[in-house]
Amino acid sequence: MNSRSEGERLRGPSKRRNNRSEGERLRELSNRRNSRSEGKLNSINFDCYLENIWRKLPEDKKNSFACLDSMWFSSYRNKQYESKVLRWIKNKDIFLKKYVFVPIVLWGHWCLLIFCHLGESLESESTTPCMLLLDSLQIADSSRFAPEIRKFVSSIFNNEERPESKQLIKKIPLLVPQVPQQRNATDCGKFVLYYIGLFLENAPETFSISEGYPYFMKEDWFTHDQLESFCLDLQTVNKSSSSADGNSSDSDDVICLD
Repeated sequence: MNSRSEGERLRGPSKRRNNRSEGERLRELSNRRNSRSEGKLNSINFDCYLENIWRKLPEDKKNSFACLDSMWFSSYRNKQYESKVLRWIKNKDIFLKKYVFVPIVLWGHWCLLIFCHLGESLESESTTPCMLLLDSLQIADSSRFAPEIRKFVSSIFNNEERPESKQLIKKIPLLVPQVPQQRNATDCGKFVLYYIGLFLENAPETFSISEGYPYFMKEDWFTHDQLESFCLDLQTVNKSSSSADGNSSDSDDVICLD
């Protein structure tokens, strides 16, 4: 564990006043794109809400999880930023984690990729290295993400000089469980946050395709009323944080107020 706070690790590169980091510039570009999708969460609000979810996680569980910044996947697709994103990911030590959350926002839509046991042997039978794609709009065909995801994963393995062959990496299962679906065109970001929150609470010690999958990730995983209650709780926490941080003149945290 390094000395940075959990919030900083979630956001990635640190933010400094009057000296904008590459990460901040990437986020500005991302949010300009996201702002065109009226009613949807932009990446700043998403990451702010995610930090509050992370804070609630017991300390003894945090070592099993990591979460990549919500803009890294889309930024990786730009050759100009690919090497930077891979360097930031390397600093997250994802191969030491049981589960790694990769929020994805592409084509105006949020979904969630979860790496499970990527640091384990790809030939293991008891602990299954795999990927989960949780998509609240499967009617739009979740398989469209597969080529981008596999290229991303292959680059991560190569950048970290892992011993696994390209053939084995290509065989990592990419599973798409039948999770609750959104009823409108704007709630995808909320669903991803709730997927993360519930997975943090209920993730199995070891993930097995042959014995437990899909575990709790089913169509009746949660109701829309439960989702709305979760979102209201997040907004309440953020408003409380805003009031508390308003007394500090040197706070760099972004507070979400919807």
